[in-house]
Amino acid sequence: MTSHSSPDIETQRNKEKCQMLLKISPKIRFVSIINEFGRTLAGQLRKGTVPLFNVEEARNEFFIEATTTRLRRNFESSIGKMEFTLTVNEKVIILIVPTASIGRLYYFTLDKRSSLQEISEIKDTAKKLIPS
Repeated sequence: MTSHSSPDIETQRNKEKCQMLLKISPKIRFVSIINEFGRTLAGQLRKGTVPLFNVEEARNEFFIEATTTRLRRNFESSIGKMEFTLTVNEKVIILIVPTASIGRLYYFTLDKRSSLQEISEIKDTAKKLIPS
């Protein structure tokens, strides 16, 4: 029974982190924690927000982001560690913030009308709230 409670506790902690991160700004539509292979560990959609991805699209998107981040780690000795990535699309802005520990990414979708200042504040606050 103890072996089953440990993953459940970790899942609950990840859900709580997502809820905490969602509170940073009303501009955040969605936040998810994904592992180095793109598997969703937890995610939280802002209440009243319509998702833009279906389940399969989200799975593929997370896999792509995790793979790209893993590949970028090969260049850290030349260009330094990735601080964040930002992708601006027609409908949404995607912010990826890696954790200090290898293998976890915080994936945010932000309202398209978010300013660079707001995005920077979200990123900075998230980095302070995310434990190493």
